[in-house]
Amino acid sequence: MHADPAQRSLAEWLAVLEHLHPSTIDLGLDRVRRVYERLQPDLRHSRSVIVGGTNGKGSTVAMLAGALRAAGHSVGTYTSPHLLRYNERVTLDGSAVGDAALCQAFAAVEAVRGAVSLTYFEYGTLAALQLFAQARPDYLLLEIGLGGRLDAVNIVEPELCILTNVALDHVDWLGATREAIGYEKAGIFRAGKPALYGERAVPGSVRAQAEHIGTTLLCQGEHFAWEERGGTWIWRGRDAAGQPLELCDLPRNDFPLDNAAAVVQALQLLAPDLPRAALHQGLAQAQVPGRLQRCHYQGRKVILDVAHNPHAAANLARNITERIRKEGAGRVLLVLGMLGDKDSAGVLAHLVPCVDHIYAATLGGERGAPAEIIYNHARRLGAEATCHPSVQEAFLAAHREATAADTLIVTGSFFTVAAVLELI
Repeated sequence: MHADPAQRSLAEWLAVLEHLHPSTIDLGLDRVRRVYERLQPDLRHSRSVIVGGTNGKGSTVAMLAGALRAAGHSVGTYTSPHLLRYNERVTLDGSAVGDAALCQAFAAVEAVRGAVSLTYFEYGTLAALQLFAQARPDYLLLEIGLGGRLDAVNIVEPELCILTNVALDHVDWLGATREAIGYEKAGIFRAGKPALYGERAVPGSVRAQAEHIGTTLLCQGEHFAWEERGGTWIWRGRDAAGQPLELCDLPRNDFPLDNAAAVVQALQLLAPDLPRAALHQGLAQAQVPGRLQRCHYQGRKVILDVAHNPHAAANLARNITERIRKEGAGRVLLVLGMLGDKDSAGVLAHLVPCVDHIYAATLGGERGAPAEIIYNHARRLGAEATCHPSVQEAFLAAHREATAADTLIVTGSFFTVAAVLELI
């Protein structure tokens, strides 16, 4: 590895970041803020939006970015984690930032870091902000980390915040109840700035935090809502002046309408003059790798989805029942690999009733769950299931047994989806 930071490749930089801090996760803003103040990235030229929540952050960012770009605005996005290449995390106008630009940004952070120890995510966040300060896009859409209040992205002062939903995940870090998790995630709210909550069941802790700091909180089902109408949907909410507004014949996509409705409300506040055609384009064309991603492999239909908790699995199950089943008369074959600290029983409770066979896969690495755990949960729930030593072997087994009419669904983790993407 090059000792001179200016000469390091992206792979070398990422290796440094992985071993720089003793903990993979170390929530808190003190360390990252010290380096941020030394780096001084000037973000005043961009209007920033922070997107938090348990599920749906990536699709929310994609829909927002698509509509804003369709209207001619320049947009930078920061999301995590990535599937195959680190560059996926940082985009400018829809294109991933190149290796050279990322290396330069990492070097800029290193030049001012001093003795401050940063986690992989903190270092990457600072590098992304450095890149955005140089590019000066009209809008910055920043996905928060696993929490909110103490995540590195929260050093940015947003113009608007979106909290998609609150569900049980990362309980070791955020708390074991929706109220505790809601408090952490509502830490992205800002006094005097609007915040949106994207599902109807609002934790009391989210409302309390908004009231405590003086945030204008707009909630699904109270201030904005959606209604399906055949193959389209209707949105009702408020315009930038707070007056009632209704938009009809909006296009469906593969993502929950709760998320889409929050996006439409956000755009009314951020860009009230956004052309209707740009809104339609942003909704209709939104795609996110690994989120209901449709592809083919050697004549078989494949859907890749990173659902890794019961809340996300419930949404996947709805899509299987309401959309995927209606697209074909074949079987649904599920390849499932999960991390050991995730609720595999809860995920399977949603998925078992709507699939025909489960190919349980051992996910590699220290955190991966053995296939036998998934298999045993599946069998207790009455599913047909088989065990496989790896995700790729499970996928190939499902592929061998599939007909052209069948659909293969790969889910359970970002690592599960990445393993299959590497194969296909």
